Amino acid sequence: MRVLDGEQVLARIFIGENDRWHHQPLSIALLERLRKHGFAGATVYRGIAGFGARSVIHTDHILRLSEDLPVIIEVVDTEEQMRALVPLLDEMVTDGLVTMEKVRVLRYAATRREP
Repeated sequence: MRVLDGEQVLARIFIGENDRWHHQPLSIALLERLRKHGFAGATVYRGIAGFGARSVIHTDHILRLSEDLPVIIEVVDTEEQMRALVPLLDEMVTDGLVTMEKVRVLRYAATRREP
């Protein structure tokens, strides 16, 4: 198991639910790629509403139902791993927003399962 504590880097990748990578949802493709490249972990969140660079509101509200809701992928890892993330994002994310910031990791541990 990897050790991850102290000052690390958080990346947030803002994309749309309809974004694709080789006929697969981009969020899932990114998640699989991050896992394959040994990142500590990632979480995909589906938003209930949002807008981006084009100022089009996407919402799950029944009167303005959108099929392209916002999706955020959060990744926390070392600065070195995040440098490796940049080329992956350049390759896969054509539309969206990516932010990175320093964070303090207090705990990163897997629960031990009883046999």
